[in-house]
Amino acid sequence: MNLIKMRSKLFKILILTLIVITSSFGQTVQDEKVIKKLFDAALTQSSAYDWLNYLSNQIGGRLSGSVQAEEAVQYTYNELKKIPNTSVYLEPVMVPKWVRGTPEFAYVETAPGSTFNVPICALGGSVSTPSLGLKAPIIEVVGIDELAVIGKEQIEGKIVFFNEPMDQTLIQTLQAYSKAGKQRVNGAAEAAKYGAVGVIVRSISTALDDYPHTGSMYYSSDPSIPRIPAAAISTKGAELLSNTLALDPSIKFFFKQNCRTLADVPSHNVIAEIKGSEFPDEIIVVGGHLDSWDLGDGSHDDGAGCVQSMGVLELFTKIGYTPKRTIRAVMFMNEENGLRGGTKYAENANKNKEHHIFALESDLGGFTPRGFTFEASDQQFDRIESWKPLLEPYMVTAFNRGGSGADIGPLKQVDPAIVLSGLRPDPQRYFDHHHAANDTFEHVNKRELNLGLGAMVSLIYLVDQYGF
Repeated sequence: MNLIKMRSKLFKILILTLIVITSSFGQTVQDEKVIKKLFDAALTQSSAYDWLNYLSNQIGGRLSGSVQAEEAVQYTYNELKKIPNTSVYLEPVMVPKWVRGTPEFAYVETAPGSTFNVPICALGGSVSTPSLGLKAPIIEVVGIDELAVIGKEQIEGKIVFFNEPMDQTLIQTLQAYSKAGKQRVNGAAEAAKYGAVGVIVRSISTALDDYPHTGSMYYSSDPSIPRIPAAAISTKGAELLSNTLALDPSIKFFFKQNCRTLADVPSHNVIAEIKGSEFPDEIIVVGGHLDSWDLGDGSHDDGAGCVQSMGVLELFTKIGYTPKRTIRAVMFMNEENGLRGGTKYAENANKNKEHHIFALESDLGGFTPRGFTFEASDQQFDRIESWKPLLEPYMVTAFNRGGSGADIGPLKQVDPAIVLSGLRPDPQRYFDHHHAANDTFEHVNKRELNLGLGAMVSLIYLVDQYGF
């Protein structure tokens, strides 16, 4: 009798196991079909490249607080309203207004009356030089730490030239950018402590060219530390300046810039969503930042991320997919020099008691997608990794733990259990264009842009289907 019961129990377990396996196999086949539809639609039906063309070539650089930034708000708002079954609205946010003024100018003086010009641009947030420019002896350092080694006696009254290059041996160029970028962000504040009158920073770029790369910098909150003008020099200019200093440390450097910071102005995040059919209170966010620096037209940084995020909603509509959860696309304002848009979005999410389960950001250019990084618990990441085989046929193979994106970061304070993710395209060319005049539309490949969109919409589909 016991043997019969045991056999009956084993038979039931076998049947249940077969049901689970069959169900899982059926889900996998269905997921493969939907993801194939999404990639096909991304490559043949997406409006993303056309949207980017307009943002880049009809509007141009979208510096926070500028007329162009507001034109971009209205353009993306109007385009999103054309997507069926989508509600679109503007979220007010106050943003800083820093203006570059007339083009910057710089030269190296090797002897009285003997000079040669070098390409520079003011760093975002910098003060101007005196109206007639600033000329002083110049001293080279490799990174902020070297200031303390050299000391105030040798720095006071001089321009500090930060000349730490990006580490070319690092395959993940974002790591090299983070390391070298400290001299741009904090160099002026630190040099001023030693009596420097200005700073020139080597552009944070993997390329050797004549494009200076701007980017945000910050001064000390200590009012006793003066705010000194800061500019970036192109990588070729930096090499020339360094070689010239090696031959003659007594040379002088002149630069003139006319930038200034005005009062904050009103702007908006642009938000569009498709309401979830089963779990409307569970929100999945996808986004990029609508503002850009003013030297180029911001195609890679971050027009690409914005149009890809808009494209997620468009593609779900085009293939007739009804999401279970609310899918929300956010075009954040003011990532580059303040993060006001991302901060305001999280603040309002907290105030409205919204429940976000997942947020994906694209802010590393429109290059070929390689995978994603995730800020997730072990249990959450185990589920995410189980989806990896579904994206491998599209050469999206890297699922790694790591950072996500600046604009979605504040959501972690609202929903600690939220999973944050960043699209990771091939990183080798991004910093050739980042924050420079060559970040322009012709450097974006349509197919690569749309493959990134396909990867993003597929990941969001999987999160929508299975949650965490």
